Amino acid sequence: MKTIHTRVITFSPTHTSLKIARAVARGCQAAPAEELDLTCRQLRDTVRLGSDCLAVIAVPVYAGRVAPLALQRLKNVRGEQTPAVLLVVYGNRDYEDALVELRDAMTSQGFVPVAAGAFVGEHSYSRPGMPIAEGRPDEADLLLAEEFGRSARHKLDAAGGVEALAPFYIKGNVPYREVGKPTPQAPVWHEDNCTGCGTCVDCCPTMSIRMTDEGEVQTEPSTCIKCCACVKACPAGALTFDTPYTAMLHAKFSARREPEEFM
Repeated sequence: MKTIHTRVITFSPTHTSLKIARAVARGCQAAPAEELDLTCRQLRDTVRLGSDCLAVIAVPVYAGRVAPLALQRLKNVRGEQTPAVLLVVYGNRDYEDALVELRDAMTSQGFVPVAAGAFVGEHSYSRPGMPIAEGRPDEADLLLAEEFGRSARHKLDAAGGVEALAPFYIKGNVPYREVGKPTPQAPVWHEDNCTGCGTCVDCCPTMSIRMTDEGEVQTEPSTCIKCCACVKACPAGALTFDTPYTAMLHAKFSARREPEEFM
């Protein structure tokens, strides 16, 4: 089988999943891949991918599961016996059942897994003084991701088609781990630092941030998913997200973890 093109499909508020997906796609083919970024986009119409496409699908892990909004945004992406490389990116604690959950979701939507990987990205709660996987994915991660993409492409080409691909082991459990009810919270705005650039409004996946006519930035805890995209994107440091989990994660999960690959 000759794959015509690669399609990168991501939900990536802080761009860590996107970086890994792009590196994997580079390994899958020489030509630049088409990209479908679902971070701030809810598809109105179904996007269908055929068997002549290799999908690279990457999402973040929240509490050992696929980020719920990522699964929701992916529902209108459908395959037709479409080969796929499945990727989850977690903040150096654990990805637990997220990769199995992504496999099950995408298989039910017409995709055929070729390979699956769990990579590390800087945790959303990481901050100066209490880093958690700061700066990841780094150069070493991206090189591994690219090599992983080459291996996945070689496996697909050697098989000659998705019909010849056998199911393979992916770490995780079914039923998936239970996740507690989230506590509403949103980043805090610091007026003295704010320049009114609007970056936070533009990068919020749930439109939970608005700027009033008077220039006040308002955040909505009930719809915030705590991705901290706004905190990391603000050029003036005008938004902060304070949680005791930052100190705990920094204390317990600072040791470097490496990617895990399955195929």
